[in-house]
Amino acid sequence: MSQQEQLLNLNLKVWRQKNRKDSGHFEDYRLEGVSTDSSFLEMIDQLNEQLVAENKDPITFDHDCREGICGSCSMMINGQAHGPEKQTTTCQLHMRSFKNEDTVVIEPWRARAFPVMKDLMVDRSSFDKIIQSGGFISVNTGNAQDANAIPVSKENADLAMDAATCIGCGACVASCPNASAMLFTSAKISQLALLPQGRVEAEERVSSMVKTMDEEGFGNCTNHAECEASCPKGINLSNIARMNKEYIFSKIKGK
Repeated sequence: MSQQEQLLNLNLKVWRQKNRKDSGHFEDYRLEGVSTDSSFLEMIDQLNEQLVAENKDPITFDHDCREGICGSCSMMINGQAHGPEKQTTTCQLHMRSFKNEDTVVIEPWRARAFPVMKDLMVDRSSFDKIIQSGGFISVNTGNAQDANAIPVSKENADLAMDAATCIGCGACVASCPNASAMLFTSAKISQLALLPQGRVEAEERVSSMVKTMDEEGFGNCTNHAECEASCPKGINLSNIARMNKEYIFSKIKGK
């Protein structure tokens, strides 16, 4: 154990749900000897090892890269998406953010468009459908063009890159009282709409993506700004304004 490492004893309240039809409930667990150097997911791994040793069903949760770039590790921790640290995914949250004998409440995302599959795992395929509805961009394949063949201002390039950092975790939806997906959708629209390569299908893209977003059951934006506050990548609300502008232009053009 390192000099700064400490061991925590925790009281955990974890949401357990067998399937989509099950009403679900919280179960209480006592977990001792949790290293402050552990990540939050490693703490759940430790709990699952304890449950398996007791011949109990381990907790189901999503995870993949555990490097903060895939968005799989989505869960509500003490009522906050991804936990108490700003711009941090659950897998990058460390147990040093908690204190000995803390009670930690762990829940799945809560949104009609994100039905719970089991325990902390939700179905986020609605996000995939929104992206798929955006179609493609008309960029020829083959050799790369010369660097200056398509000039892009640094401001637009920076804004497009910022929007492209969205990992599609769904924290914006889970945090919004309306379960709105407008921050996610606008980020995916902005990363293309700001660049000349994405302008060709811009009107069709925004119209189709907004239509799919509504069909999937997400709510509308009423400027609570919880989405930006909970986003682990700090996606800015200005993307929603840009999407609204793009959408109005598409309707003016009859798209």
